[in-house]
Amino acid sequence: MKLSQLFANIAYEKMTGDGDVEVRGLCTNTQNIKEGDLFICYCGMNCDSHNLIADIEKSGAVAVVCERDVVCSLPKAIVKGGRASVATIAAEFYSHPEKKLKLVGVTGTNGKTTTTYMLKSIFDQKGYKSAIIGTLGVLYGDIFVSPQLTTPDPVFMYSLFADMVRRGVEYVFMEVSAHAIYFDKIAGLKFEAGIFTNCTQDHLDFFGDMKRYAACKASFFESGRCKIAVVNADDRLGLKLLKECDNAISYGLENPSDCFAVNISESLEGTTFVINLSDELYEISLNLAGRHNVYNALAAATCAHILGVDIATIAEGLGKLKSVPGRLERVASHNGGEVFVDFAHTPDGLEKSLAALRKLCKGKLYCLFGCGGNRDASKRPIMGKIAAKLADFVIITSDNPRYEDPYDIISQIEKGVDEVGGKYVSVTDREVAIEYALNIISQGDVLLIAGKGGETYQEIMGVRHSYSDNLVIKKLIG
Repeated sequence: MKLSQLFANIAYEKMTGDGDVEVRGLCTNTQNIKEGDLFICYCGMNCDSHNLIADIEKSGAVAVVCERDVVCSLPKAIVKGGRASVATIAAEFYSHPEKKLKLVGVTGTNGKTTTTYMLKSIFDQKGYKSAIIGTLGVLYGDIFVSPQLTTPDPVFMYSLFADMVRRGVEYVFMEVSAHAIYFDKIAGLKFEAGIFTNCTQDHLDFFGDMKRYAACKASFFESGRCKIAVVNADDRLGLKLLKECDNAISYGLENPSDCFAVNISESLEGTTFVINLSDELYEISLNLAGRHNVYNALAAATCAHILGVDIATIAEGLGKLKSVPGRLERVASHNGGEVFVDFAHTPDGLEKSLAALRKLCKGKLYCLFGCGGNRDASKRPIMGKIAAKLADFVIITSDNPRYEDPYDIISQIEKGVDEVGGKYVSVTDREVAIEYALNIISQGDVLLIAGKGGETYQEIMGVRHSYSDNLVIKKLIG
């Protein structure tokens, strides 16, 4: 595609150089430039790629997009906002594949991944070709793309959309992170439905306070971006959204809702309940434990129903989902006890998972977890306190320390445990900690290994080392 053709329908302030230059690809990262790429410059949080023009000129790029005028030998287009224009340019370059797909976005602190997996299972049951984009990666047909970010950057995302269209995908269920909203990654996208799960403490290292974080989440439902909003009525921000959105449908267990559940029965193997979906009643059987998964199921069921799926198919689809990798996943039995792996890395997530297991545990409940480095440090003692209150014994270990000293992170978690007089041990090496935990559980006990879930790496000093809680457990149990 020629540069002038690419910008035929895109607003720009100025274009210089040869507009007939052939653009064969798009790029925003100087380390990934390929011959024939159009490079899009913008001022990021830690780097301004306008300052790297000399390197970009030598790398094989054929043109650049800039937020401001720079001295450059390549053809260039100047736009008002480089970051905001990435999605617009990507959509045009890939011939707007998003318009040929039906998109469903799921935002919230917790529950996004499980809800998208539930939706895919329901729509697969109905006979649709569907896809998932989220924390665990991208999944459609026989294609799996390893995870990079919860919501991919626009260039990669639109290339995925284009391939999905080629392969006949009809519905895409995607997690929409607060960062993706803030950085305009989803600019221009229109969603058949948007789901709000909840808003609890997370990412305060970036947003600063809960008010800004909540406002970012809420903005997903502004400007007609979502045809329908499916909202958790039991969440404080959810109640606000229900008052402000004209097109909202509610789900919940405590406050009056359009969709709710009764007769909930929980076990370590799964959960059953009767769903009331717009006055239609049906029994649901989940292979997932925990009351929070009832919320996720209600969200998925409500969304599927408004998109035309009948209640019987919804129930069948939910029942066929065996597990979601790393989401309160029952992974092993050992010494008479049960072992669960969960992604819970926020105070609310850890509390919900432990509370779910607490009432189902016949013996002692053990909790092994750590907290990520270079992220919101204020939640560390809070999570320590939660673990100590709900578990009989806590094993504090390392998560993704990144550039922090693991001992410093652990000591901050210990403060919360000590505050309530909890019993615990600290073992910095995560694999050694898991081995210790497996050796102390016995008949009727439950061990929750939290924080990493389905992640396949551990990040230490900028390097991602291959690591998986599940693989460690399998190796140790034999």
